Amino acid sequence: RRQRQMCIRDRKKGVSETVKTLLKNGTVVSGDMSVIEDVLIDGEKIVKVGRNLEAEDAQVVDVNGKLLFPGFIDGHTHFDLEVAGTVTADDFETGTRAAIAGGTTLVIDYASQDKGGHTLREGLEKWHEKADGKCSCDYSFHMSIVEWNEETEREIQDMINEGITSFKLYMTYPAMIVDDGDLYKIIKKLNEYGCFAGVHCENAGAIDALIAEAKKEGRLGPENHPLVRPDIMEAEAVHRLLVIADAADAPVMVVHLTNRKAFEEVMRARMNGQKVYAETCPQYLLLDDSVYSKPDFEGAKYVCAPPIRKKADQDCLWKALANDQIQTVATDQCSFTMEQKALGKDDFTKIPGGLPGVQTRGTLLYTYGVRTGRITQEQMCRLLSENAAKLYGVYPNKGVIREGSDADIVVFDPEKENVISAKTHLYHTDNNPYEGFKLHGDIDSVYLRGAHVVQDGKVILEKTGKYIKRGNKQ
Repeated sequence: RRQRQMCIRDRKKGVSETVKTLLKNGTVVSGDMSVIEDVLIDGEKIVKVGRNLEAEDAQVVDVNGKLLFPGFIDGHTHFDLEVAGTVTADDFETGTRAAIAGGTTLVIDYASQDKGGHTLREGLEKWHEKADGKCSCDYSFHMSIVEWNEETEREIQDMINEGITSFKLYMTYPAMIVDDGDLYKIIKKLNEYGCFAGVHCENAGAIDALIAEAKKEGRLGPENHPLVRPDIMEAEAVHRLLVIADAADAPVMVVHLTNRKAFEEVMRARMNGQKVYAETCPQYLLLDDSVYSKPDFEGAKYVCAPPIRKKADQDCLWKALANDQIQTVATDQCSFTMEQKALGKDDFTKIPGGLPGVQTRGTLLYTYGVRTGRITQEQMCRLLSENAAKLYGVYPNKGVIREGSDADIVVFDPEKENVISAKTHLYHTDNNPYEGFKLHGDIDSVYLRGAHVVQDGKVILEKTGKYIKRGNKQ
């Protein structure tokens, strides 16, 4: 209680001070093992990890029975993003507050170039204006490339100099899509710089034709959303991407992978010697396409792209996680109120697409993954922390609890129980796709670069996040 009062006092003063802290008797989780050890924090860094540590001038916190995870990294968020004639309900202030409450100490959002002759530099400056000074966790950006020309090519090194070493490409959405020729050129050039792109894979032309068919037949409700964006159209785009990547001899990441057919394309390419990374999201692990048929327009809550798939696809993705065949679980956080979703009341294609998720990613993965035996807590560490840190060039500063690393630590109570509800979440929305989901395992405390920012599951220190320049993948 005293420390919480001190943190609140410092927050009011605009101060973000850290003290020397000794976490005693916790189980330190890494990607390889879990060991009962003490962790000594001094300033922003972890200075010692081991048994029976002592430090006379440190504040001692007994974390017996708790799991100590490296701060979670969400490599796929969309805050303060213009979508379908509106703007996401969560900006960087509310979104990162929810993120830190859920144990995420670093988000990597998507800055974007605009079409019409705009530069990557303009996109980066725009996103810094959105984020700087507002974040309660550390943050960085991928850069979305939507036009490829000589100027854009020259800017790749500028982005690297700014700490951006991963990029985003779209095979759908008119305002974002790049054609196959530019896709080839971009991923080949990125590889020359030691960078890679994450790619949104859906067949835009076929989806447009399916949408036109649905509208002609008068099918305008949200239950049609998964029908016009079927799994095969994601799988086809994944296949096409990987053929192009093979020709370019370049690694790529398939983001928000949703289904068995698309996963099989990834595995086939890997068997042929390609380097392919894959990401999935909690909604594809825990929800199925029956949600789109909920009455009273409730199905609109779940509209996202690619859509939520079938139970068999869930099972495939869980098995892939267990076999270490998917590298990260991110959220694709992109939240809207039901009033915003109602923009598509008479036409499902106008429903803003996206779901919230940054606050519950870790607790859902623990409850429905670790506790059920689908994955181990060490795999959870890899999926939420270690793999992302390595892929996105921040390891070992982040993604691991070791001497010299940033003191980003999640104190996780494996026995704490909770129920997800829009009434209590920190998103700036009136809905939650996991409404009523029971949690067995929840956040106790979070340290961000040594500062105690979450205590007893409550955010006690805000807006101390800083921009993180990243290196190349490891």
